[in-house]
Amino acid sequence: MALALVDAWGETPKADVVVYGDASGGVVAAVQAARMGKSAILVSQYGHLGGLTSSGLGWSDIGNDKILGGLSREFYHQLYLHYQKPEAWVQQKREEFGNKGQGVPGLNEKTELASVFEPKVAEAVFDAMVKEAGVRVVKGRLDLEKGVMKDGTTITGIRLEDGTVIEGKVFIDASYEGDLMPLAGVSFVTGRESNSEFDEQGNGNTGVAKKNQLPNGIDPYVVAGDASSGLLPGVNPDLGGEKGEGDHRLQAYCYRMVLTDVPENRIMIEKPDGYDEADYEILFRAMEAGQKGGFFKLSPMPNRKTDSNNNGGISTDYIGMNYGPDWDWSTLDHEEREKLAAKHRDWQLGLVWSVQNHPRVPEPIRKAYAPWGLPKDEFTDNGHWPYNLYVREARRMRSDFVMTENHCKRTLPVEDPVGMGAYTLDSHNTQRVVHNGMVKNEGDIQSYLGGKAYGISYRSLVPKAEECTNLLVPWALSATHIAFGSIRMEPVFMILSQSAATAACMAIDAEIPVQDVPYDKLRARLVADGQALGVLPME
Repeated sequence: MALALVDAWGETPKADVVVYGDASGGVVAAVQAARMGKSAILVSQYGHLGGLTSSGLGWSDIGNDKILGGLSREFYHQLYLHYQKPEAWVQQKREEFGNKGQGVPGLNEKTELASVFEPKVAEAVFDAMVKEAGVRVVKGRLDLEKGVMKDGTTITGIRLEDGTVIEGKVFIDASYEGDLMPLAGVSFVTGRESNSEFDEQGNGNTGVAKKNQLPNGIDPYVVAGDASSGLLPGVNPDLGGEKGEGDHRLQAYCYRMVLTDVPENRIMIEKPDGYDEADYEILFRAMEAGQKGGFFKLSPMPNRKTDSNNNGGISTDYIGMNYGPDWDWSTLDHEEREKLAAKHRDWQLGLVWSVQNHPRVPEPIRKAYAPWGLPKDEFTDNGHWPYNLYVREARRMRSDFVMTENHCKRTLPVEDPVGMGAYTLDSHNTQRVVHNGMVKNEGDIQSYLGGKAYGISYRSLVPKAEECTNLLVPWALSATHIAFGSIRMEPVFMILSQSAATAACMAIDAEIPVQDVPYDKLRARLVADGQALGVLPME
């Protein structure tokens, strides 16, 4: 159910803290500001709160649940409490749920946290948090051409597409794209750095990926064996650079599909309009090369639903379709993003339909995937499809401090942590290429950190002082591509957003730039509010 939103203002809306972006971190930032006694406005682009956390990412990527504290822990605890109620179990009995999660029980009795949950339940928890805190929510999207007004290094207001101007004292960019940053004159990067730039090992061009790879033997040409027929859609002629070399490419996006096999709650997927069999030729050839399963995950959520993420060499990731030679997702306007997101949606619907119905798919595979459809009780105002595309990476701020692989691996220190991460250094594939006469994927990195937590610097959340003095960026923060691959997880987004909002309130009280918030005082407040900063190293 969508949260009631403020769409009309009797006067210019103003708040102490203005948060742009309705994802999980945006909600947490606005709630924290309100709980600290500040007026807070949350700008919601979608009219539904929670971002990926309420759009199908029901298997939370945490790495070590000891990093959770404050509002992030409160969120997952509220989810846990929901599933203790008998009435929460509608499509299955509690004892029928396997209770699996990412390395921990999905509903963990020891910690009283739920890391596995239904999207509609997550959204309801976010809605309740915002309502209880008294956060004002306005639905709208940033004017991507003239959306920021500044006085020197100070943002004075932001302008939405409909012309609404929202004034504030401190602003938080909680959008997945980092849309406020460039309009505020803040430096940023996209794509992958070279390994040499920050002395890393997992950045840049990976060469042919080791995991999430296609089977051997897939011919790259439209007519197998005939190079003159041209390459299959989405296949590049070569790697486009040396291993470890930086480039403009972005890791692939997808929707975290939510599926169910409960007939009374299921809508079967039909062939999408504009379906083109050629778009799935790699899928069919992968099956001909011996692939029998793993075309999308069926990670179980309560009530016989799934978090169906990418799984393997040919799956839900629309590889190479979020950038081009002179554009990427972040450079598109809102309407262009909507059109590209629709292409991702139709690709995934077509994938499921093909696996279930296409005559080139072996019958045992069709039968294995036949039970799955969209749940009637999720995303009820959006065709039962998730609201948010999984924008895994777009812009990343470039401030005076850059989080790198070496900070995540704890070979370099972080002296001012305001949150902790612990998940694998994770990048999805970026492109498909011809390698040794076969189609192969490039870009996948999964470097396990052993569950060891690392600190994330406050300085990586604030821009250079000469660029902007009242902006914090808890998602598109200052990090390299591969470090961001771990930091970008939703629980960490919430953790950093609480810290960003805390710093924003302290900057307002002291009437100082966000760069000048004293770390010792900030840390003391974070710890008092339950943030799990720990004593490094934290296991």
